[in-house]
Amino acid sequence: MKKFLDENFLLQTETAQRLYHEYAKDLPIIDYHCHLPPDQIAADLNFSNLSHIWLHGDHYKWRAMRTNGIDESYVTGNKSDFEKFEQWAATVPYTLRNPLYHWTHLELQRYFGIHDILSPKTAKEIYDKCTEMLQGPEFSTQSLIKKMKVEAIGTTDDPLDNLEFHKQLAGNNVTKVLPSFRPDKAMNADDAVALNAYIDKLEALTDLSIGDYDTYLTALKKRHDYFAEHGCKVSDHGLEQIYAEEYTEDEIRSIFIKIRTGVALMPGEILKIKSALLFQFAIWDHEKGWVQQYHLGALRNNNTRLLTKLGPDTGFDSIGDFSQGRALSTFLNKLDTEDKLAKTIIYNLNPTQNELFATMIGNFNDGTVAGKVQFGSGWWFLDQKDGMIKQMNALSNMGLLSRFIGMLTDSRSFLSFPRHEYFRRILCNLLGDDIENGELPNDIEWTGKVVQDICYYNAKNYFPF
Repeated sequence: MKKFLDENFLLQTETAQRLYHEYAKDLPIIDYHCHLPPDQIAADLNFSNLSHIWLHGDHYKWRAMRTNGIDESYVTGNKSDFEKFEQWAATVPYTLRNPLYHWTHLELQRYFGIHDILSPKTAKEIYDKCTEMLQGPEFSTQSLIKKMKVEAIGTTDDPLDNLEFHKQLAGNNVTKVLPSFRPDKAMNADDAVALNAYIDKLEALTDLSIGDYDTYLTALKKRHDYFAEHGCKVSDHGLEQIYAEEYTEDEIRSIFIKIRTGVALMPGEILKIKSALLFQFAIWDHEKGWVQQYHLGALRNNNTRLLTKLGPDTGFDSIGDFSQGRALSTFLNKLDTEDKLAKTIIYNLNPTQNELFATMIGNFNDGTVAGKVQFGSGWWFLDQKDGMIKQMNALSNMGLLSRFIGMLTDSRSFLSFPRHEYFRRILCNLLGDDIENGELPNDIEWTGKVVQDICYYNAKNYFPF
């Protein structure tokens, strides 16, 4: 019987073990998409206790706690940090076979050197030990990043952000912390009231009176330029699906006037202005040589009662079943036809569509750049063992796994970097199995190079960091 979470965790063969320990283990990390708060990095913050760094804002854990019957007061409510941690510790034994079980214990080991299993029996000792350690300088935010050998971090930032903390971090000797341009709120025509409020803020920020669509684009372009001036190399979009409706410029100008004058839009008009804006953002990305990312397929805010009470991003989202192929093809083809298709990463949240995404990227890889259009790593609900394997199998069967740019955390937690280790172990086991089964030649040197490329070098060469 294998020991839980030992040095060969997830590595089922000697070949897998060699690939991981000799080629993958010690590589730096390029975490090109996450939600780490840049203000906490700039402040080089020390967290007050283990709950502060581990439970605050972590909707993965919140969902598990609610499913385990934990009252909301212990999840996002007014209970003390230790009381919340006690309930998390009581939940962990019930997370068997959920990736949270692996992540929890990987993080305890890698950051704190704790090999005990978290449970109600060990909760107080683990909480006290970790909280004490967190007060030391080696556990500040920048020290945690340095400890995990993180070479670059891509945060997620709204166009209205002044990027003051990125400015403070420019040229720091720990890691590159670069903004990503995420204009989802700028194209949220589903909620005209919220969009108008957003445009009003954009007016104040750009000193422009935004009464028409052309001025709106001018203002957004100013923010796009501002982000570029402060190190941005990447855009990002979190969408249900790509928007690629046909439209005319006159139609879009008319639709925008309706938004600004409070006239309700028809569903088709909403799709058209989203399509126009999404295409324009992609044109700007190409002009600047940015990488553009599209996170597709989340069905968000399903529980309206708890959304009203707790707000978004609190654990009430799920996988959606949106139609993706036709619009994605139309959008990418339109950009390609105009020779304006930037490097593109497309993330899929519905595993039944993996093969669709894996084949779609091949349509627009044109030989100009290796892996120009990428099928992004297992995302959100799929950044676990089964999800990662399915994504890599689809990419292997229908594309080139060897050109894959690998893993990212997509996390708000400074303790999430072992997810890269998790991915690397799964990748090495996948390739190790193939070698041991005679499905690949026993060429450790070449396969090891491919492993290193996927874990680090492909991303290093892909992103203009």
